[in-house]
Amino acid sequence: MIQPKFLKAGDTVAIVAPSGILKNREGEVNQAVALLKSWGLNAIVGKHVFSKDDHFAGTDEQRCEDFQNALDDPKISAIWCARGGYGTVRILDKLDYTKFKKNPKWLIGYSDITALHNQFHNQGFQSLHALMCVSLTKDLSEIQETVSTFKSALFGNPQSYTLDGSKYNRIGETKGELVGGNLTILHTMLGSKTSIDTSGKILFIEEIGEYKYHIDRMLQSLKRAGYFENLKGLVVGDMSKMRKNTTLWGTSIEQLVLDAFSEYDFPIAFNMPAGHEKDNRTLILGSEIKLKVTKERSYVLLKK
Repeated sequence: MIQPKFLKAGDTVAIVAPSGILKNREGEVNQAVALLKSWGLNAIVGKHVFSKDDHFAGTDEQRCEDFQNALDDPKISAIWCARGGYGTVRILDKLDYTKFKKNPKWLIGYSDITALHNQFHNQGFQSLHALMCVSLTKDLSEIQETVSTFKSALFGNPQSYTLDGSKYNRIGETKGELVGGNLTILHTMLGSKTSIDTSGKILFIEEIGEYKYHIDRMLQSLKRAGYFENLKGLVVGDMSKMRKNTTLWGTSIEQLVLDAFSEYDFPIAFNMPAGHEKDNRTLILGSEIKLKVTKERSYVLLKK
């Protein structure tokens, strides 16, 4: 996988909104601009970031225009998505990567931005699964690890992680390329040219606001499509704000995941602090990692 150049002082980051509407979120975007400037970086805010088209941050054409301009501009070193929500899938097939390939840059975001991470991956480029502008809080000490791991990765010092243990962990060691993101979006991409080939790779998943049976349904669907057949490992991030169905599922979300992967023997690590919580550590999708899992703790180690 091609790794875009890490940033240095004086580089420029474009802030764009390829997905949901940014209603009353000017404060967070302004804070993001200020944060970048405090790191010695320049910031350009896409002209349609605060546009409105019902659910979306502008029409599909407007959102695509901002993202395409960021892809094409050789002076831009990273593209930071202001928020997720829903809508990225509607612009995927409108994007042209011809100029981007001559001047690769980092894509930054999570959640709905998983669709773009998939597309970048299939173009052969690494990307950053990391916080978005609306993730920022007035007191950044509340999200200290989120911000510090983002900055470290952006400037070329990405972190390895030691995860809290879990009785549900499946013990083992493995290595491979890290891929994945939001489970719903991975499932949505299934069967399209934006779905990723997971063979020989380590999959990361996270989710928010779903019923357990929805999680199981997506995992079963991906499994039946062969998505997990040649995986080397699984890293499970936050499963946030799970909804309660009138008919209870009956097991923990961890046991649900283990049951869905029962016929495979690769290591499974829970408790990766990445996803829709305040502690959202940066991961470089497309990077080679070593995964070591025990019941007491797990290690997500970047290959040096």
